[in-house]
Amino acid sequence: MSAAQRLEAASYRAGRIRIVESVSMDVRYGEVLALVGPNGAGKSTVLGLLSGDLTPTEGRVTLDGRPLGEWDARELARIRAVLLQANQVAFSFTARQVIDMGRAPWMGTDRADDDDAAIADAIAVTDVAHLTDRMFPTLSGGEKARVSLARVLAQQTRIVLLDEPTAALDLRHQEEVLRISRRLAAAGKAVIVVLHDLSLAAAYADEIAILADGALAARGAPESVLTAERIEAVYGTPVRVMPDPDTGRPIVIPRRAG
Repeated sequence: MSAAQRLEAASYRAGRIRIVESVSMDVRYGEVLALVGPNGAGKSTVLGLLSGDLTPTEGRVTLDGRPLGEWDARELARIRAVLLQANQVAFSFTARQVIDMGRAPWMGTDRADDDDAAIADAIAVTDVAHLTDRMFPTLSGGEKARVSLARVLAQQTRIVLLDEPTAALDLRHQEEVLRISRRLAAAGKAVIVVLHDLSLAAAYADEIAILADGALAARGAPESVLTAERIEAVYGTPVRVMPDPDTGRPIVIPRRAG
């Protein structure tokens, strides 16, 4: 698969604090890449560098081979969509209005003719039709997350960046978000998703990148990356890794004293 984006020895510092240190990796079209790691490992910062919301203090980030800083905001909005951890809206919009915002980058273009179909599809896929008339601030955390995902899907970009999209969701909707990610990748899009649940990442990602202390600790297929030894070293807690009886993908379980 061709590279959608590339981090080239990218580092990010806030003052004297090192958050990400010399991370190099490709994000490829047609794949789901899961970013995992402990709290404070730099996952959201790496996503911010890929989205262009953050500028590396060293190294560079490219999109389709072109330095990310050379793209203007409108161009970026038509190529990559971003779901942030905090699903906040400054004003009291309905859920439908929030989803409609995903079509803003296409205003005044031929793609604007697709607005209604794109929005309807996003609403159906995320199971939020019953929420569209509700005021966004009145929604639960999980409902806000699903409406925000619908906005991202309505944007119809070829790169999708999702920062902890399952954090506020119940079991059913966690699985559905990752199934949506797989369908996007099958359609040729590049999907980067930050996750805390290692078993969920293993079940759906083509590759997993583990970040630790701001550096890339490992990158590869779930079964090669998620070993008990590596997880224990990175997370500082003992685990058991076993194959899922249905899929063969790794399942990670904490080891607990009896």
